[in-house]
Amino acid sequence: MSLRLLSYNIRFGGAEREKQLATVINSCEPDLVILQEAVRPDVVERLASSCGMKSWGASGGESLAFLSHVGIERYAWHDLRFAKRRYLEVVLSGSDVRVFGVHLSAIHSNLTERRRTYELRSLLSGIREHQNGFHTVIGDFNTLAPGEKFDVSKLPGRLRAIVWMTGGKIRWTTIQLMLDGGYIDGYRIFHKGDNGYTFPTWDPHVRLDYAFVPQAFTARVRSCEVMEHVPMARDASDHFPLMSIID
Repeated sequence: MSLRLLSYNIRFGGAEREKQLATVINSCEPDLVILQEAVRPDVVERLASSCGMKSWGASGGESLAFLSHVGIERYAWHDLRFAKRRYLEVVLSGSDVRVFGVHLSAIHSNLTERRRTYELRSLLSGIREHQNGFHTVIGDFNTLAPGEKFDVSKLPGRLRAIVWMTGGKIRWTTIQLMLDGGYIDGYRIFHKGDNGYTFPTWDPHVRLDYAFVPQAFTARVRSCEVMEHVPMARDASDHFPLMSIID
């Protein structure tokens, strides 16, 4: 049995784009969806209805939410030290699968990259007790993996200024923390040289969305794809969804 796990940033709560978002989600045929920027529970509820999801979870002001076709044993939001956004834990019924949804701080600069590393260290500390069991950490990490290209010229002027004021060339350290912590980048299992850009949909040039599993469970990841070609994907949000299929 496989689990189709979708990570999707729906941008600014998704209000008035429910139809387009539902088209994207339904086209991906997921079993479980972890949403980011899902700050409107009413929108999440409408998406659950439109997508025929048996359960959903959202909380006003929380970025992370979920939609599910499969049974959910429990779910909870947990605090992250140094972070404004909490992370989401979802435990599936009758399965050993535990999913952690994350949405790290935004803006590309050395200062915010340092903040993301603090947030991620807090996350890894919080989920340490699950390190020997199967789990996945997915969501919008708002950062680049080491060695990936970053074109500063594509940033708006004010954000280019922030880059230069905080040291110029950004040292991308957040994803390296995941790799050093014994996780494997699901997308890179299958796409060694592809860009895998997920943002923005109108001019894709950075990969911000990731799915990680502990290295010991690499074989359970059957695929990991950026869903850029499904209907409405370029119109519904500023992120493309990321689909992982897990045994």
